[in-house]
Amino acid sequence: MKRFVYINDDDLAQDVYCDNRISNRKYTVLNFLPKNLWEQFSRFMNQYFLLIACLQLWSLITPVNPASTWGPLIFIFAVSATKEAWDDYNRYLSDKKANEKEVWAVRHGVKKLIQAQNIHVGNIVWLRENDEVPCDLALIGTSDPQGLCYIETAALDGETDLKTRVIPSACMGIDVDLLHKVKGVIECPKPDNDIRRFDANLRLFPPFLDNDVCPLTIKNTILQSCYLRNTEWACGVAVYTGNETKLGMSRGVPEPKLTAVDAMIDKLTGAIFVFQIVVVTVLGVAGNVWKETEARKLWYVQYPKEGPWYELLVIPLRFELLCSIMIPISIKVSLDLVKSLYAKFIDWDNQMVDQETGIPAHATNTAISEDLGQVEYILTDKTGTLTENKMIFKRCCISGTLYGNELGDALKDEELSNAVASGSPDVIMFLTVMALCNTVIPIRSKNGTILYKAQSQDEEALVRAAAGLHMILFNKNSKILEINFNASVIQYEVLDILEFTSDRKRMSVVVKACQSGRILLLSKGADEALFPCALAGQQMRTFSEAVEQYSQLGLRTLCLAWRELEEDEYREWSLLFKEANSTLVDREWRVAEVCQRLEHDLQVLGVAAIEDRLQDGVPETIETLRKAGINFWMLTGDKQNTAIQIALSCNFVSPEPRGQLLLINGKTEDEVCQSLERVLMTMRISSSEPKDVAFVIDGWALEIAMKHYRKAFGELAMLTKTAICCRVTPSQKAQLVELLKMCDFRTLAIGDGGNDVRMIQQADIGVGISGREGLQAARAADYSIGKFRFLKRLILVHGRYSYNRTAFLSQYSFYKSLLICFIQIFFSLTSGVSGTSLFNSVSLMAYNVFYTSIPVMVSVLDKDLSERTVMQHPQILFYCQAGRLLNPSTFAGWFGRSLFHAIVVFVISIHAYAFEKSEMEELSMVALSGCIWLQAFVVALETNSFTLLQHLAIWGNLLAFYMINLVVSAVPASGMYTIMFRLCRQPSYWITMLLIVATGMGPVLALKYFRFTYRSSKINILQQAERLGGPIMTLGSIEPQSRPLEEVLPLISQPRSCSPVYEPLLSDAANATRRSFGTAAPFDLFQSQSRLSSSYSRNCKDN
Repeated sequence: MKRFVYINDDDLAQDVYCDNRISNRKYTVLNFLPKNLWEQFSRFMNQYFLLIACLQLWSLITPVNPASTWGPLIFIFAVSATKEAWDDYNRYLSDKKANEKEVWAVRHGVKKLIQAQNIHVGNIVWLRENDEVPCDLALIGTSDPQGLCYIETAALDGETDLKTRVIPSACMGIDVDLLHKVKGVIECPKPDNDIRRFDANLRLFPPFLDNDVCPLTIKNTILQSCYLRNTEWACGVAVYTGNETKLGMSRGVPEPKLTAVDAMIDKLTGAIFVFQIVVVTVLGVAGNVWKETEARKLWYVQYPKEGPWYELLVIPLRFELLCSIMIPISIKVSLDLVKSLYAKFIDWDNQMVDQETGIPAHATNTAISEDLGQVEYILTDKTGTLTENKMIFKRCCISGTLYGNELGDALKDEELSNAVASGSPDVIMFLTVMALCNTVIPIRSKNGTILYKAQSQDEEALVRAAAGLHMILFNKNSKILEINFNASVIQYEVLDILEFTSDRKRMSVVVKACQSGRILLLSKGADEALFPCALAGQQMRTFSEAVEQYSQLGLRTLCLAWRELEEDEYREWSLLFKEANSTLVDREWRVAEVCQRLEHDLQVLGVAAIEDRLQDGVPETIETLRKAGINFWMLTGDKQNTAIQIALSCNFVSPEPRGQLLLINGKTEDEVCQSLERVLMTMRISSSEPKDVAFVIDGWALEIAMKHYRKAFGELAMLTKTAICCRVTPSQKAQLVELLKMCDFRTLAIGDGGNDVRMIQQADIGVGISGREGLQAARAADYSIGKFRFLKRLILVHGRYSYNRTAFLSQYSFYKSLLICFIQIFFSLTSGVSGTSLFNSVSLMAYNVFYTSIPVMVSVLDKDLSERTVMQHPQILFYCQAGRLLNPSTFAGWFGRSLFHAIVVFVISIHAYAFEKSEMEELSMVALSGCIWLQAFVVALETNSFTLLQHLAIWGNLLAFYMINLVVSAVPASGMYTIMFRLCRQPSYWITMLLIVATGMGPVLALKYFRFTYRSSKINILQQAERLGGPIMTLGSIEPQSRPLEEVLPLISQPRSCSPVYEPLLSDAANATRRSFGTAAPFDLFQSQSRLSSSYSRNCKDN
């Protein structure tokens, strides 16, 4: 579907398209209450609690005051609604500020100052330097004579380097005084969220141009939220406005991720619900039987002889209301609160601040911190993630001669300097291609030095290297490039640019030498992209060997080539190129086809080798995390040997003889099948041997394996712990993440560029590095860090602590609810199975919301081991990976503890007070007091590191319980008048409390002592060492449980269909799902000397 934008036609624009009013609000004043309630009640647990609250309004069946459920329910809903309202109000303020910003626009032929929200499609908008762009504009004029302007796109893609934009050729030469009178039409596609693409056509009406069609690309646009820099003014036509801009179309809410802990809590909640139904059914039947047999014999019960038709449901429903507290109503709010605190701990961690850039760690997703402690696989990008992404030109091969091999730096090679000085034709042309075939912008500073702004670090390295060899690019206008070579200025006119794409993997420019008039095609790209385009008969062996040698050294390689064009050939091709650029459908494909017609018979000049250094601390970080049982996969667009060398240097893999590196190659299905079978056979044999193996695969073979041999490749993924995937595309990265998730592994993906966004959002946990490629990955990720080395602390410290604390908090929440519920059940058994509540409504509400919540909330400060110990012994992370602290077995322990404590509290309380002349309220308060005392000691027993705040929360809360109840007991109308005063004066009350604590905690303490002394875990050993102050030399091995292949392979035989995840500012999206369990152990590998074929020609972007 197309859009026709009529320039300067105000009436038509207002009638057809929306205005520029931005609205990111989720609610309005009228729909907030119904919409928010609908969202909250769409959750099963909220529906359940609402049903319970409604049933309590039926006075015939409710054992307690409805306020005991309605109060907490309304409070929880109010907290959630208030948070939503506050967030939405902040969005409204942000929208209001943007909408009311004043901008210059043309209205009815006159330039006026209007609010941004009043801009309409087709309006001409004027911008001044440093102005923010209010909507998506197609440029028609700038202050630069060449039609250039510079923009900052950090708000879109996080890249801080300036980018150039140029007015279309049809608008060249239009006088500034006539721009506001321009008339015409722009034919463009419907709004989308792809910030890298804009395929449109411009037709200006006479007298400006005689109806000639002019193609528009993204180079001719400036998008909303960009800033105009280093340009006095610019003006453009509004093509997309309001929420239809590319930025507006990309806004959305990411699909929430479900952690393994959340999934387990959901399962445990379901189990408790089933148990509750069984208990309610049994007690309901027993209650009705007792009523019909025993109750009618008792004169004081006074049951009617005949009741209504629903009489049999009264007692079961009463027990349902009584047992509804088995599922704690406050668990979601408690978990959300502590998870927010976990995220803040990451934000506040000064040890994760990059001292070089000042960039701190940041948790964008506050709901998945505990998943960090259960990571089993890390899938990492290479360039900018493991390396610094600071490219340095190191070596080169020109016409068969290698430069820089001796010193390791070609710029210091005297032989190369002499070749430049002597004017060697091939060397001069090599440097010319380095200086001209790029998108680098030279900017002269105030002190006269030339600074280069580049979107690609590779291009900047080449241009700087050329300048270091006296081929200095010092000026760049829209069509003219100026080079200073040996104090002489050489000018070139840029005729056409054949841009780099991930399909072509090369870039070319067509330039015309102003002095000689020669037309030259200059190209650079990957070896597999340029070598097939070489002139027939040219000897390529030397260049191939140079590429091989450089990649063995871990260097990135780019090949450079050129050829001279005949004027007729260029003129004929230029018409085809212009026609392809004017196409709205499949423009990129048609342009690539036309480019291929020109890029042939190239004279290959040589190979440039660029070094990308490892970041500090990368080898140590990988080694530590491998000891923690975490496996690594490297997913990169680089060449195979380059990736292998980087892997070796950063402890990703180890050399012979401790391991073996297996290659999966092939260009056909049969070749890939044979290679895959060979590797699988080796893997199966090696799985029973101490020698570990890993595999290397390129993008072409991976495509075939994932499409035709998915089950076999899935088995390979299960058997291996390390993989190097080379020449892979962004979509293939996401597919590999999904494959490991389907194998039931907990995955973490880390990258730094826009091409890593799919992988990052597909993974269970996405980590973005705020690097030189911008902030797009960091913005799309759940967590952002400044350097790769901070990943160690993020996982081992924050992830592990978060998991331990969440596991305790969630199980304790069930424990305290089951404890009070079991006491209610026992009391009903002694009161005619009638469903009568022992506790009053106020006590129940206070117990759940206040008495038992505050002590456990400070568990967010608990540390079972010090940070230093955790970092020194990373292998203890296995307990988190295997889910040792939260599983059905540990939950059964808490369930049994709650049942035992309920028996202790009820039996001791009933024997101490039931036969005395005491009121029921006194018995209720004794039992409640026993619960409070027990929970205080349980929290104290489970706390590993006490602080003043924790002591205040535990024992201060116990003191507050008595103070509050003494105050309530002083109120005559409270229903508890004088009860607490009487109890506190009785020695028997305090003896009862002592007996409850001793009886309830004695067996628990004995069991804990037995486990700590005779069946101690590795964590217990470390805890004892910390208390004694002695070092632990070795913990021994912690063997993980392997996952049976037969359980997982059926899941991966076919790709899953998943809902798309939110992927900002990209045209496509990845998928998302969840769950985990773990294997691990450090191992080493051996580098093979064989090499995969490098003719892989799928779309793949070096990263």
